Amino acid sequence: MADEIAIVGAGLSGNLLAIMLARHGLAVTVYERQAEPSEAMTEAGRSINLALAARGIRALEQAEVFADIESLLIPMQGRVIHEGSGPERFLAYGQHRNETIWSVSRHELNQRLFKIARDRWNVSYRFGHACVEFDVEQNSMTLASDGGEIQIEPELLLAADGAGSMIRRQLAAAGSITATEDLLDHGYKELTIPALANGEPALSSDGLHIWPRGGFMLIALPNLDRSFTATLFLPHDGQPGFDSVTVDNVQQFFSDQFGDVIHCMPDLVREFSAKPIGTLGTVHCNPWSRNSASGRSVLLVGDAAHAIVPFHGQGMNAAFEDCAEFERLITEFDSDWRAVVERFEDARRENVLAIAEMALENYQEMRDSVREPAFERRAMLSFDLERRFPGRFIPRYSMVMFHPEIGYAEAQRRGRTQASILDEALAANDQAKSLGIASELVEKSL
Repeated sequence: MADEIAIVGAGLSGNLLAIMLARHGLAVTVYERQAEPSEAMTEAGRSINLALAARGIRALEQAEVFADIESLLIPMQGRVIHEGSGPERFLAYGQHRNETIWSVSRHELNQRLFKIARDRWNVSYRFGHACVEFDVEQNSMTLASDGGEIQIEPELLLAADGAGSMIRRQLAAAGSITATEDLLDHGYKELTIPALANGEPALSSDGLHIWPRGGFMLIALPNLDRSFTATLFLPHDGQPGFDSVTVDNVQQFFSDQFGDVIHCMPDLVREFSAKPIGTLGTVHCNPWSRNSASGRSVLLVGDAAHAIVPFHGQGMNAAFEDCAEFERLITEFDSDWRAVVERFEDARRENVLAIAEMALENYQEMRDSVREPAFERRAMLSFDLERRFPGRFIPRYSMVMFHPEIGYAEAQRRGRTQASILDEALAANDQAKSLGIASELVEKSL
């Protein structure tokens, strides 16, 4: 089949890309190895809950679908910190009413986008079609299904097939790109905190709950049914680690480490036994695309090109930002795919490298730094500076989460300058003196 646009992967970025392309009057076919979303509730090992922030919302608004998914969202205003002892503490993400992060079910969001693409925009879907071979020279692909094998030769092939992308791996195997998958030495298991018998949530629903324990942590995000999805992050090896925390001792481990919530997890042992250990890692590849001599183009997008660890809540948001940039380039270059593909990577590479680094840094912050009084002092000083210098000093976390007009790379660059200012100012060990010192430094540096 020629002169066709094909998307491999009916996940979040694949479905949003399909909507955006169809809005431009382009014929799109999406190929997905799994069954239709309504039949495949979740994929083993994948996160159930995601955090939607301003960048993702902006992309959804660009595609005119945000209104369709608003009912799926639960607002989170900050982090709820559960110490080993003492009362929980609430740390706001920002200081403005719009500085909210939204918990959303991966499955529900993906199913909603799929139905919009199929029913509103007549996007064609081929479920149960797995890529078994990719011809790098011709940019053609062989897919296998219960009905046999087919070969497609689309004018444009968009690989949105996730962190384990078959297309990326075959491009790398052929020497057309270089690719690395840097796995973290930590994994995760997702567990459930159900609603109470009276239907009320077991935890406050206005924040992301964190039990930071230094080398590991538990987090919990709210669901529409008033349950929470809890995620345990542990090293693969060690004390504790997934090799030492077992079905036999997980109840005692939670009692020792997360005593304030274990009574809300009646199915802990069964779930821990049944749930797989998820992998965490960062994907780097170069380049993200290939234009063949035949004139056909292939492009890696989203996690297929640049998967990151989840600790800044930006994996989905960065992928949606990819989609928004791709649509912008379609308009700019009037669907000249070779030009679109080449310019896309130029526009996105620096930014996704930056968020990959910041996501790794944020793991340390979530599991450890948030426990320290110095962390809250630092946050309060940042808010003071933001009020004193509006638009000039925006905390790095806020730039990443709430200011999509500021690229990830620019947020990282400004964040380094901010860190130097805060380090010097906080050495005074007095909030008033620190604010004075920091204000002088901002005047000079920003």
